Amino acid sequence: QELNAQANRVAHVLRKKGVGPDQMVGIAVHRSLEMIVGLLGILKAGGAYLPLHPEDPEERLGFMLEDSGASILLTQRDQLDRLRPHGANRELIAIEDLLMDGMELTGEDCEKNPEPVNRSTDLVYVIYTSGSTGKPKGVMIEHASLINRLHWMEKRIPFGAEDVILQKTPYTFDVSLWELFSWAIQGATVCF
Repeated sequence: QELNAQANRVAHVLRKKGVGPDQMVGIAVHRSLEMIVGLLGILKAGGAYLPLHPEDPEERLGFMLEDSGASILLTQRDQLDRLRPHGANRELIAIEDLLMDGMELTGEDCEKNPEPVNRSTDLVYVIYTSGSTGKPKGVMIEHASLINRLHWMEKRIPFGAEDVILQKTPYTFDVSLWELFSWAIQGATVCF
């Protein structure tokens, strides 16, 4: 329940900042509680997430942020200085600050989920290719595709409330989706 309330805090703040369907929100964090809270908060706000590795080369980070059109970049406090050069055209937000000041920032009851706004054809995330053949290319994935993938995996590898999923794959790779979201759908536990 606390995880849900924290994700709601992030979602309410993002909604107040105008995030909605097909609007890209960058997230540059290390594997942590802030990572899953940020991802869920972006999705609950109705936006699409752009996963960025905070230690990627400056040129790559800058290109992906510009190319995606992300106007907000969520990160962790210890990454603010490193990412500040990319904040010129977008708002840089430390997730920890949202978690501490949630109710004050939004005026919303953070126990309450935001009203859903997405359709199955809305973007859920954009992951960029490695760029090994030139510039990285953004691959846009819709909600329907993610749900299809999660249901396929649910049938292929069934599990339940007594199971624990290890979140080991970097969230900048699409293989991570099963680890990031299936536990919530099937009532299991995730371990970072």
